[in-house]
Parts: sequence; C-alpha cells; structure tokens
Amino acid sequence: MATIATTIIPVIDLLDPAAREQIVKACHEFGFFKVVNHGVPLEAMTKLEEEAVNFFNLPQLEKEQVGSPNPFGYGHKKIGSNGDMGWVEYLFMSTHNPITIPSHSQLFRCLVKEYIGAVGGIACKVLEMIAEGLKIEAKDVLSRLIRDEKSDCWFRINHYPPCTELQTGMNGGDLIGFGEHKDPQVISVVRSNNTTGLQIFVGDGTWLSVPPDHHSLFFNIGDCLQAMTNGRFKSVKHRVLANSIEPRLSMIYFGGPALSEKIAPLSCLMEEGEETLYNEFTWSEYKNSVYKNRLADNNLLAFQKNKSTCDMIN
Repeated sequence: MATIATTIIPVIDLLDPAAREQIVKACHEFGFFKVVNHGVPLEAMTKLEEEAVNFFNLPQLEKEQVGSPNPFGYGHKKIGSNGDMGWVEYLFMSTHNPITIPSHSQLFRCLVKEYIGAVGGIACKVLEMIAEGLKIEAKDVLSRLIRDEKSDCWFRINHYPPCTELQTGMNGGDLIGFGEHKDPQVISVVRSNNTTGLQIFVGDGTWLSVPPDHHSLFFNIGDCLQAMTNGRFKSVKHRVLANSIEPRLSMIYFGGPALSEKIAPLSCLMEEGEETLYNEFTWSEYKNSVYKNRLADNNLLAFQKNKSTCDMIN
C-alpha cells in the first residue's frame, strides 16, 4: 500500500465559534481530527509521559508482574488473543479501576487518574459539540454514554522502542508497531510524543502519515458512533509504524458505553425513507464479537443489514 505524508489533517480550535461545524465536517470526511486549545496542561501530559517512560525502562520481569494477564495490565508484542503481533509494549487499564502500578510509583497512579479525568471531560465536551453540530436536541445523547458511572472506558499507554532491525536494514521494509484496525468504542482520544508513526487510511490504498504534535489531542471516531450516525461518520482505520531511531509513546483514552447500552442508528438523524444500515446491538455483544476477531477485521460487518450498501462506507 502506498504511504504519503501530508498536512491536511483537520485541526479544530475548541475556542473557535465554528468548532462544532468543523468537527462534524471532519467526522464526515475523515473520522479523525486534531484538537488544539483543549485545556489539558502540557505540563501534566509531559509529567505522565515521563513517568510512563520510567515504567517501561523497568526490568522486563518487573513489568510483567503488573496487572492481569493479556490483554489487560502489561503486554509485550502480543496484541489480544488472536495472533496479532506488533513492535510495542503497553499498559492497558480500566478508567474506573486502574491497574496496580508498582508501589514506588504512587506519582504514576496519581498522574494517570488526573489525566483520565481531564481527557474524559474533553471527550464529553467534543461529543456534546457533535450533538449540537448535528442539531440533536438532547445535547448529552452521546456524552452520557461515556459519562455514565457504568461506562466501559479504558486507558492504554503504548511504548514503541526504537527498532534496530530497521536501522540496519535487516527488516527490508516497514515494520508494524500496531497493526491496522478501527476502534470499536464511541470515540478515542490520543496524545503522543513527538515521534512519527501514526497513520490513518484514506482509501485507494493510501495511508496518510499524521504529523506528531505533543501539544495537541487527536480524536478517532469509533464503530459505535459510525453505527449511531447510520454511517454518516466514519470509524477511521489506523495503524502505527515502528521507528528506527526514536522511541514513540502514546496515551489513548477509549470512550465506551455501559455493557448493557443498546447501540443503533439515532432516529433523530434519520431522514424520511432512510434505511437503517445496522441492526441494534448492545456494547457487550459488540465487544465480545470484536474479541473473537483479528485486528484488521471489519467488526461492524456482522451487524450490518445491507452489506453491499454498507461496504461502500467502510
């Protein structure tokens, strides 16, 4: 597949009066956008990044004692339980019950909790701006999904060490840090250091390289929001390539609904005579289906009504 570098990623200034309309446009066209003036202090993001680096610099045996077995807690190269592999190590935790990080890292735990609260708040704000931009009367129709005390939100810290095989030419091409996939949740919020690697798929075999920006937050539209908008918004396919020289560290907030929440196209968005593209499902049903698949699988396919029509938007 061809890969290009570009600067056409939509940039949304949350202080701009036109931000709502710009976000909706980006969700239609890309399913991905960068947010500036988000209100999360750079100092707080930098401190958490530093503590995460300290954790990943611990001895391997010590890291492997953290949290539950894969895919939760600490993981290394193996992504999920279906054979997907990547040049990555990570921490994966529930936002409601963060994993027990080693006792000498009390600061790490505090910074994680603070960051999750701040970014979760920004995610809710963006979802409410989306609802307003779509002219939905109930402003919290989307934000309530991740604000609910029973919401299924997760936080992941990915660390991609420099790959010496790429540096010496042993690999002979791109090495996948994290394979291509779409996020199944409602929305995801990503912050990374200033190392390249993240790419989004824009069709016709083209991967668009996302210029890194450690000051900003990047938003991915997930499968649930694609279903709720009846395909108006795109759940963006993305991946991460390994870097030969610089380590990459990213922090991702996954905004998911309660397990019992029913997901279906919103009737308030449907035009007269419009066909619903997706059957109703609970987040628990969808999540269980996703865990049975490989990273690159089209998870919405099993819940589509008219597959020939839906394939045109996936």
